[in-house]
Amino acid sequence: MSNYSAQLHEEQQAVDRAYNRLDAMRAQTRSRLDTVRAAGSHGSPTQRTERDSFATMYEDRLTQLRAVEDRLVFGRLDENDGTRRYIGRIGLSSAAHEPILTDWRAEAARPFYEATPAHRGNIAMRRHITLRFREVVGVEDEVLDVHSSHVNQASSSGTLTGEGALLASLSTRRTGKMTDIVATIQAEQDRIIRAPLNRAVVVQGGPGTGKTAVALHRAAYLLYTHRQLLQRSGVLVVGPSSSFLHYIDQVLPSLGETGVVSRTIADMIPKVHAKGHESPRAAALKGDRRMAGVIANAVSARERIPNDLPQVKVNGFVVPMLPTDLSTAQTDAKRTRQPHNKARETFVESMLHLLTNRYVEQLDYDPDRSEIAQVRSTLRMNDRVRKALNLAWLPMTAEWLLDDLWAKPGKLARYAPWLSEQDIRELTRRKGSALTASDIPLLDEAMELLGPDPRESAEAARRTEQRRQDEQFAKDTLAQAGIGSGIVTSDMLLEQINGPDEDTTAQRAASEREWTFGHIVVDEAQELTAMDWRMLIRRCPSRSFTIVGDIAQTSALGGSRSWRRTLDPLFGHEGWDLNELTIDYRNPQEVSDLASRFAESEGLYISTVKAVRAIPNSVERVTLPDVGKVVSAAGEYAADLAVRFVSDDGTGRIAVIADEEMLDRVAESVWGNLSRRLGRTRVEGLRSQPVWDGQISLCGPQDVKGLEFDAVVVVEPGLIEDNAPSRMVAASDLYVAMTRPTQKLVIIRTSDDADHLTI
Repeated sequence: MSNYSAQLHEEQQAVDRAYNRLDAMRAQTRSRLDTVRAAGSHGSPTQRTERDSFATMYEDRLTQLRAVEDRLVFGRLDENDGTRRYIGRIGLSSAAHEPILTDWRAEAARPFYEATPAHRGNIAMRRHITLRFREVVGVEDEVLDVHSSHVNQASSSGTLTGEGALLASLSTRRTGKMTDIVATIQAEQDRIIRAPLNRAVVVQGGPGTGKTAVALHRAAYLLYTHRQLLQRSGVLVVGPSSSFLHYIDQVLPSLGETGVVSRTIADMIPKVHAKGHESPRAAALKGDRRMAGVIANAVSARERIPNDLPQVKVNGFVVPMLPTDLSTAQTDAKRTRQPHNKARETFVESMLHLLTNRYVEQLDYDPDRSEIAQVRSTLRMNDRVRKALNLAWLPMTAEWLLDDLWAKPGKLARYAPWLSEQDIRELTRRKGSALTASDIPLLDEAMELLGPDPRESAEAARRTEQRRQDEQFAKDTLAQAGIGSGIVTSDMLLEQINGPDEDTTAQRAASEREWTFGHIVVDEAQELTAMDWRMLIRRCPSRSFTIVGDIAQTSALGGSRSWRRTLDPLFGHEGWDLNELTIDYRNPQEVSDLASRFAESEGLYISTVKAVRAIPNSVERVTLPDVGKVVSAAGEYAADLAVRFVSDDGTGRIAVIADEEMLDRVAESVWGNLSRRLGRTRVEGLRSQPVWDGQISLCGPQDVKGLEFDAVVVVEPGLIEDNAPSRMVAASDLYVAMTRPTQKLVIIRTSDDADHLTI
């Protein structure tokens, strides 16, 4: 057996031990779950509740143990005294409580990511272990103490190397799912991952620098380190698109964390779906922070004194409604500082009190309580009174308010005097139009000012009272059973009372607009407008954020071109930390250099310093005489790249990126060429794949934000620039398009296009 084979065999024994323990823990947890379930519904209510709580705990544990199957062990630290510590996805100990595996998030695992020869502490060597399923297929050693015996041992074994594990992971074919980087986290990334919870942490970095991976691993680290705090409040991950959220949705479970809520800005409000489309200019206008004042003005305008006030006859006496009554009642309502619809209750009660007093003032005797109650009831039910009260303080929903605002340009001009006539035309739309993503922060603002729909207030009050009664019942039940300080808490019992739909923090957080999270991760944060940020801050008053983005990739007109200008008003000058990632792990050096030169020539700020890989001929430029030939060539190149990178096992991804104006023609050419090369049956299978998991993507530059592919074909970049809403947006879009590939970039264009735009 060679020295290298002996090393593989030695590590296989350690890996087998870890997997055997994992299997044993799974079997034990499964056995306990089966035992609890077998007990059925027998016993007292308290016993049933305790069994249900144990079942929930065992189910969660089993889910976690299943999620860490892949690459359970990936590293080893050798200390100067000969102690070895294996690093993996979760912490494992033997039945006798002897350590088997150290969780990657534990402080003891930090040197695996951060130790250097100059700052190594007591670490002599770091080993990377590569697994294929449960088999050890590779080991690589980084000797940190150059004077130790590990140097000769690693050299003679053939394991001495540098960044082999990282480079191997970068060369694998892409899939529809992002994989974690837990085995290859670099030192600059690890320091960000382990940053304190109580601050806003900004991760600025160019394409391929691992920003998203760092953000998700930071979420997993915070959940591990601050479990007690975050397991009740939860963590929210905000992404740029549903495709992106599908792409990253396996990362946290693979790190042992489930239950994190993921959302786009468009679906931030439960049960509200934004399916409409609008111009980039309209979206930018809606994202302006002054829109908060517009919504406030629209609400205030519904608190007024009508011109035509009624006089009502009650028991033969005329009871007039006076402007001073309305003014007094409105003042009473505003003093409550409650949302509009809730404060209306005070307004109505105050008005009825004033009108009843006006009736009493006309009597020459003191009426009894029954007469006063009858008068109030008569006034409350009078149609003219009800109409006047509605006109004076209109009950409304946020959806109605926003729909009315966009449908009536005169009102919009009155509430937003800073808008130009052209701006108002841009925002005006027919009543009943579908909501857009940019409407959602404004809708959220309106919901905050209005409060619950008045038609739902009674139901909400009923649910609140029911929950209060349930909480008291839970506490009383546990107190009577004498187990109030045991494993079953009143919260756990209450969750059982409420049923399976509210068992987890994630489920409750996803269903409640007012839920506040313990931490929020925002990816592609440069795209967020001021109103988007206002909505997110409302969901995390502690301002504990991980903010990930690249200001060179900003494609939204209302997005950020300066972190300081965006974040200082939100977090204060000293309330956030900027961290910059500078190494491109995704793109070949040739691709990275080309994209960076283009971006710098367009005036974009570039973070990336260097790419870690060089792949010869990774960039190919094709210039043709006319658009017809360009369309044909795009199909041919796409077919060639599909043959090279796209596999039947579901791995391999290519993207063809073109402006919407010519995307249909390009798509027809691509699928036609693919049918000739791969056969109709294979192509039908490729075309039937969901958009978020397609091996062949045909799209515009903004659709690929945050994603990566083995190969990318960019068609007519000059046309993309011409049709962009601004020159800066065009530059960002093209920068994004060029920096998606891990292996190959092809740019196909006409000679006119090449003369128009230099790339």
